[in-house]
This record gives sequence, structure tokens and C-alpha cells, in this order.
Amino acid sequence: MYYCYILSSSKSPIFYFGSTNNLKERLRLHSEGKIKATKPRRPWRLIWCGGFETEKQARDFERYLKTGSGKAFAYKRLVSVALEKDHEDGRRGNPKF
Repeated sequence: MYYCYILSSSKSPIFYFGSTNNLKERLRLHSEGKIKATKPRRPWRLIWCGGFETEKQARDFERYLKTGSGKAFAYKRLVSVALEKDHEDGRRGNPKF
């Protein structure tokens, strides 16, 4: 299984879009500051992830999310829904895997 995911920074109103075949390990690397692109804005929180059968599908969706229309889709359908659900449920922090 391959994953595309969205992280939210606790330090700034920034989202990070990524993909991986090992979500738990990748989130650990982000949290420990071992990913250069995300290190300055730690801590990060997983707000959405989607599973795909192939690496190509996950990477293609990640690439789409990084485009203008992809960001618009993500903010309207994925990010806002995830954050709203977290707020309604009173959740804090990362989900357990």
C-alpha cells in the first residue's frame, strides 16, 4: 500500500503534501526533523492520508495536490473537512496507527 498525506504545521499556517509506502516511518522522520523540507516548521500533525495500490498513483495524486487546482481541492475537500472533524471531535495531536 502507498499513501499520499497532508501535514499541518503547528508553527505556521502551512500544509505539507507528501507520499510514501511507510506512513508511520515517514511521520516519525518528519517529527524528528530528519526531512529537510519540514524541519523548520515542526511539529507537524497528520490531517489527511489516502491509500493507493501503486506508488505511481500515490505520487501522481501528490503531484496533483501541489498544483493550483489540486490545492484548491485539498483545502476545500480534504483539509477543511479534516480540521472541522478534529474540532467537532475535540481531537488533539496525531492519530494512533
